Amino acid sequence: MDSENLSKDTLAEELLELAIKSGAEAAEVYQSRSLSRPVFFEANRLKQLETSQSEGIALRLWRNGCPGLTVAYGSVPALAIVEKALALSELNQPELVELGSNFQPLYPDLGKSVPIEVLVDWGKEAIALIRDAYPEVVCNGDWECDIEATRLVNTKGLDCHYTDTTLSCYISAEWVRGDDFLSVSDGQTKRGELHPQRLANQILQRLIWAKENVPSPNGRIPILFTSKAADMLWGSVQAALNGKRVLEAASPWAERLGSPVTASSLTLYQDPQAGPYSCPFDDEGTPTQFLVFIENGTLKHFYGDRTTRGQLSTHSTGNGFRPSLGSYPTPGLFNFLIQPGSASLQELIQQLDDGLIVDQMLGNGGSISGDFSINVDLGYRVQNGHVTGRVKDTMVAGNVYTALKQLVRLGNDADWNGSCYTPSLIVEGLSTTGRNN
Repeated sequence: MDSENLSKDTLAEELLELAIKSGAEAAEVYQSRSLSRPVFFEANRLKQLETSQSEGIALRLWRNGCPGLTVAYGSVPALAIVEKALALSELNQPELVELGSNFQPLYPDLGKSVPIEVLVDWGKEAIALIRDAYPEVVCNGDWECDIEATRLVNTKGLDCHYTDTTLSCYISAEWVRGDDFLSVSDGQTKRGELHPQRLANQILQRLIWAKENVPSPNGRIPILFTSKAADMLWGSVQAALNGKRVLEAASPWAERLGSPVTASSLTLYQDPQAGPYSCPFDDEGTPTQFLVFIENGTLKHFYGDRTTRGQLSTHSTGNGFRPSLGSYPTPGLFNFLIQPGSASLQELIQQLDDGLIVDQMLGNGGSISGDFSINVDLGYRVQNGHVTGRVKDTMVAGNVYTALKQLVRLGNDADWNGSCYTPSLIVEGLSTTGRNN
């Protein structure tokens, strides 16, 4: 499956032609096809191989300025799709029609497919490495190759398409020690190749740190969020940078453009060519662009879709994305990168006289207010620069914006956690509560 095959499909052109003949003054078609080949492991053994395919198409049109959006999956007559969209347009109020035009680039396909046999071998290798060191541990996981082709075409001459092939894996290691249950998990998202040895080593390090259970800390102490856990902090920042939230006056940074908002060591940006979440154009057909949001702690830009751009009187940033096939484009991020520091994870740990490592968590984070309270699902006590053991029944609470102003140091171990590329980091200003028996 590739974008070239999708571009040769004539359904999109048929829908546009029918929409105009039926009285619409403008229309766009968004097509998506996906092929997924996951490999599942359960209780240390290969359990299941799967192949799943899906295809969807969304037609958005405007008649008398009123929008109508309909979605179809599989084989559906073009006329039925158009008639439903026209009927829905009668229920909506007129709006400004904003469509890209005269834009027909040829984008190269991203990533490359990997055979199922290779995914199986990678999974077996990772599990074997973990169980060679800890035979009593039970491993579960999945290894997957996802191929997605996207095409966007409209009545103003826009036609762009590409195919994205992404590899991902996830492993959990479960360790039952009497009444104590420990679950350590980690994963990777890459293009081209996964690294089972690196993934296994990350889990083994956590198992080593968790050999002993130790008392939880209490009070305000430095917190080290690993790259796997730090994504919780960035959810609030992403919300604050959303142009729609700025227009609603919901963002705490709405009036702070050009002012310091975080510690000076922080630089945050998006990069259309970076990592497995690279993306040539958004769901409105606007080319994505390199954009620095925060540079050395100073707020430089917000992100938005076409509508937000007009209301903010700024240039388009290529950030109009559909939360789902049946949704209208809204401001969103395709990737979000935090510029790493220079310290290794071990050097960050050595910097702590008395601190807490947060590696896995349960709870609420990412609200635009910045306030959060999380239960530490997997955390470790650090004393005199050394990990002394795993903590249980521990909670961390505070405010993200306050913590990022009290950033102590950034690690050099940045990795992808979802579409966020973040290193480990140490922050202050958070409260820790532990329950010790």
